[in-house]
Amino acid sequence: MQRDSRQLRLLMTTAIGPALWGTTYYVTTEWLPDGRPLLVGAMRALPAGLLLLALAPRLPVGDWWWKTAVLGVTNIGAFFGLLFVAAYELPGGVAGTLGAVQPLIVATLSALVLMERVRPRVFVAGLSAVLGVALLVLRGEAAMSPLGVLAGLAATLSMSIGVVLTKRWGRPAGVSLLTFTGWMLTAGGAALVLPTLLLEGLPRTVTWAQAAGFAYMALINTALAYGLWVRGLQLLPASRATYLTLLPPLVATLVGVALAGERLTGWQGVGFTITVASFALAQTTWRPGRSWPRAARGARGPGPASPTAAVASGH
Repeated sequence: MQRDSRQLRLLMTTAIGPALWGTTYYVTTEWLPDGRPLLVGAMRALPAGLLLLALAPRLPVGDWWWKTAVLGVTNIGAFFGLLFVAAYELPGGVAGTLGAVQPLIVATLSALVLMERVRPRVFVAGLSAVLGVALLVLRGEAAMSPLGVLAGLAATLSMSIGVVLTKRWGRPAGVSLLTFTGWMLTAGGAALVLPTLLLEGLPRTVTWAQAAGFAYMALINTALAYGLWVRGLQLLPASRATYLTLLPPLVATLVGVALAGERLTGWQGVGFTITVASFALAQTTWRPGRSWPRAARGARGPGPASPTAAVASGH
């Protein structure tokens, strides 16, 4: 019972990150400059990464230089840049639906790369989640920009690869979670600086509302959210943790209802129910100690060998 309680607390803490990401679309459209996806991505990642490194300064060593670069680009740089391209090109509902396929991609990659035991219910939950999110957020008049669709799918694939590689490599021994997250955010944000300057340039003026939007995106939506998310990835199976990424479209819908005056139709209510049920189903498909092959345990870096022990020890 005590172990299950710790597992539930870990799951709920990890869920805070994706829940905060659900506010991204509203903040982007209401507070941030129009038509600058690369700038928004860079400003979301780089200040947050530098802040975390200032709090826990340490540089990578050895092969962690290139591993950090790969994790930073897949989890942060490419993902943020492509995500905001999709956000500017597509209605939020369409972008959210494209992201709903991530659990299916991660479950497949986890089985192939991490040798995790992925039960059929995981794929059933993934397919039903796509249906639920589609009913929840798509509109009949939704414009399907080819560039936006490609960017959204590419963003989903990039983060899926990043999730699996984060599980595969863990983090180096003796490196705190704060530092590790700072490495990835800094590497990903730095990767966006040159494309931003070449393709978009810098805005001539920044309003107070835009400054507040950038601060929220960097500190709350990114530094805090990714710190909790990366910690969860270290301790939860990738195929389970990734279903938490169903939370952003759910939260985005609730934010739209509460702050933007949106109303749910009957079909959207059905979609909301299906998505929540898919999330609940996915969280019942894993049992501690059954899906951690020796190679994955050895690659996790610091901390105990099993997720249950890791939670108990406070890592």
